[in-house]
This record gives sequence, C-alpha cells and structure tokens, in this order.
Amino acid sequence: MAGDFQGKVVVVSGGSRGIGKAIGAAFAREGAQVVLAAASADNLAKAAKEMTGGPAPLTVAGDLRTLAGCEQVFKAVNDKFKRCDILVNNAGATKGGNFFELPDDAFVDGFALKYFAAVRLSRLFWPLLKAAHGSIINIIGAAAKTPGANFLIGGSVNSAFANFAKGLAEIGNKDDVNVNVIHPGMVETDRIVQLLAQFGKANNCTPDEARKQMMQKSGARRFGQVEDVAELALFLARPQARHIQGAAIVVDGGTTTGLY
Repeated sequence: MAGDFQGKVVVVSGGSRGIGKAIGAAFAREGAQVVLAAASADNLAKAAKEMTGGPAPLTVAGDLRTLAGCEQVFKAVNDKFKRCDILVNNAGATKGGNFFELPDDAFVDGFALKYFAAVRLSRLFWPLLKAAHGSIINIIGAAAKTPGANFLIGGSVNSAFANFAKGLAEIGNKDDVNVNVIHPGMVETDRIVQLLAQFGKANNCTPDEARKQMMQKSGARRFGQVEDVAELALFLARPQARHIQGAAIVVDGGTTTGLY
C-alpha cells in the first residue's frame, strides 16, 4: 500500500496539535502534500517542522470559527495546488462542565469551530474533491452517540456534525466523494487534560480522580493514543476502503454503549 498518497493533497483542519497533528504526520510519512490549518501560527510551524516523509507541509493560520477563516484556507490551497484529494475535518474543542456554569458563548463557540468549520470547509473544497474523486474524513467523537450531563456542548455539537456527515455522504455517492466519520473516545492529548479538569470541577474532585472514575465507569483498558485515530484515517482514505461510505467508526476501546 506504500505510495497511495504520493502526489495527493491532504488538508487537515485543527492540524497543529493532538489528533490532527498525528493525522497530518501519518499522511506526510506516506508522501502526501499536507496542509495544516489552525489558529496558532506558532503551533502550526512547530507541527510542520516535526513532520517528515513528504513535501514540506503548507500551514494556514486563521480563525476557522468564521467563514472568512475557512475561505482563507481554501484560497491558500487552491492558489498553490489547485487540487484537494482528502479533507480531514478535525478542528474543534468544545467545553465540558456543569451545565448551569457554562456561558452562552461557550455553546456558540463550540458550534462555530467544530460544526460550522466542517460545513464550510466541506462546501468550499467539494468541487476539488469531486474532481479528484476524493475523501472527507470527519473526526467527531463518541459523545455523538452517548449523551452526558457534563458534556452537553460536545455531545450536541457532535450529534449535529454526525447527522451532517451522514447526509453529505448521500451527495458523495452522486459525486464520487467518500464521506466517513471517526468517533474517537478519550484520547491522550492536551485537550483531555482540559476536559478532565472541567469534569473534575463539575464533580467536585481532582482531574486524577475524574480520570480514575472515567476509567472505572467505562471499563476501558487505557485511554486512546492519537496514532489509533491516525491509522484509521489513513485506511479510510486508501483505495482499498473506497466502498466504505457514510460510515461512522468508533475508536474508543469498546467503551461506547449501545448497538453499532
């Protein structure tokens, strides 16, 4: 399967840290031209410097919560490459915590960065993806399937995003663009540190105690690693996975309850 991504252009939103950075690095190792988009120019430069194997990544710093920021990413890619083979919608960092202590703008911000960025980027890049018979891989989250009192913003955003992705796959069937979803569970990133602090505050316990409670409740063997998600993203973008369309795959160590 080596060489599947040589000459391909892969755009990763939220690509400066965590899961997005790991996905970008995985595609770069396989020879892809990676484009990383996020808010922080410094974090993007650091992430790009650490990636090896393909052409030097292009970085685009901008506010993906806005239409202008998304248009900035598209313009940079279209001007330089005039193509996009794979779009990874990964940006998003919704807040957790006590519902009655979450400000109104936290809900607005959660939808702006995760949901609306994905909607806008998908629409902007669709003509290039259609021309390339490409793929969209949406990194959403297992909370789309499992509502929880301390993660009402994330659960709501994720559910809306998952619904959007499933509907978009129907258009993808007509235009030969694959659209799939990865639902990570709890993954070891900087973001999980923030969430555990928020969950701990909501439950009047320390972040370490929140982690232990979460592990005990879920029965998980471990928290996920960013590479667990990145390897699945690679597979979903390969020609061998072309018949996987409109699917949502949970990567959570088996902790999500309910039917598949």
